[in-house]
Amino acid sequence: MAIKEGIRTGGRSARVQQSVHAAVRTLLQEQDRASLTVPQIAARAGVTPSTIYRRWGELAALLADVAVERVLPDVAPLDTGELRADLRAWTEQYLDEITSEPGRNLMRDVLSSACPGYCTHILRGQLQVILDRAQARGEALPDIERLLDLLVAPTVYRTLFAEAPPTLEQLYCLLDLALPG
Repeated sequence: MAIKEGIRTGGRSARVQQSVHAAVRTLLQEQDRASLTVPQIAARAGVTPSTIYRRWGELAALLADVAVERVLPDVAPLDTGELRADLRAWTEQYLDEITSEPGRNLMRDVLSSACPGYCTHILRGQLQVILDRAQARGEALPDIERLLDLLVAPTVYRTLFAEAPPTLEQLYCLLDLALPG
């Protein structure tokens, strides 16, 4: 799924996206990301640079789109049968993903693109799955924005700007603050 909304799925559009994404992934294995150019990617993908600019607008948005596709979850968040345990498992997975080199690159690419809210949309969706299950079990729910503020924001900030990312124990303490009662 491209970051740009409203792109028709299937057909030529899907083939172009798949080809361009594959070209980016291959080129990133061969060279440093700082040396990537739209003409290189277009040549490798068999499209014109204008196709890439028309669809993604800029290199940063394309790199963000490729990075986001890599980290989109393949499965729903773990269902342990209890909200706190579900959120702890999700927090652990999120910390592992975001502090990895691909995760750091994803954050940099998304922040430099015109679509920084796209990751928040994905994270809200994951958290909503967890909260919907907890609600069906009759558990008291925290606000999604509170979870984003207390779990995601410190993880992103400390991963990008602090000397070290947060520890899992620090995030568990923040999770305790986020949960009702």
